Amino acid sequence: MNTNKDIATPGRTREILEKYGFSFKKSLGQNFLIDTNILRKIVDVAGLSRETGAIEIGPGIGALTEQLARRAKKVVAFEIDQRLLPILEDTLSPYENVRIIHQDVLKADIHRVIAEEFTDASDIMVVANLPYYVTTPIIMKLLTDNLPIRGIVVMLQKEVADRISAQPGTKDYGSLSIAIQYYTEAEKIMTVPRTVFIPQPNVDSAVIRLIKRKQPPVDVDDESFFFQVVRASFAQRRKTILNNLISNLPNGKARKEKIERILTENGIDPRRRGETLTMEEFAALSNALREVMCI
Repeated sequence: MNTNKDIATPGRTREILEKYGFSFKKSLGQNFLIDTNILRKIVDVAGLSRETGAIEIGPGIGALTEQLARRAKKVVAFEIDQRLLPILEDTLSPYENVRIIHQDVLKADIHRVIAEEFTDASDIMVVANLPYYVTTPIIMKLLTDNLPIRGIVVMLQKEVADRISAQPGTKDYGSLSIAIQYYTEAEKIMTVPRTVFIPQPNVDSAVIRLIKRKQPPVDVDDESFFFQVVRASFAQRRKTILNNLISNLPNGKARKEKIERILTENGIDPRRRGETLTMEEFAALSNALREVMCI
């Protein structure tokens, strides 16, 4: 196989798939990108250097991996599909700075992998084209595991990217927006049409950059309770914040008057909907509720 050509071209991708008789598994959300320019843009916005260790999730046949290997010090990619391992060994054979780990990233000890694989890297970034069906769990694991990473650049379903980067008062703003913006500065970089994938997905994609914050933008007394209040506030989007909190916080109905009083004392009209509250308002609300809810 000609290793001088980029993997991410329609012709080369088909050549690789035919050589190995590879068939796509819908259950694994496999869609391979066939546009080298988009891959280069993804690598550009990640700001990689020869001091960067890059973590990839779901390398497929190595299209993005190849671009990462050309820029980063080392690439470690997690691949769950055993059928892709011999393909990756072939397509990535020109690159000595790539390691493929056959494991589900959601079950991986990423701290250990970083400690073992990136001993010489002073900068670590996650860069990936994520399978749609596990996008949110993967991003949340990367953020809540408190990994020593600078950030994450991922391609994902456009709808999810819109929700991640959404601002208060918009239809896309919700608990996911708050959770990710609590840990990172989120920026949607570009939309990617469905036409640049084999096979073509049913929806468009988007590239999003998440740069990890040194400190959260708000002070909360109890992170898990803060996120519990946020999730409760968006449980039914058409309900008021008061009704959502009553219905979805433990013992909420019995504490209706307390919840209503705390909302008012914090300058939040109980008739407002969760999507209108800023992260600052949710932080103040959760801190005040925690004092009286004894949860």
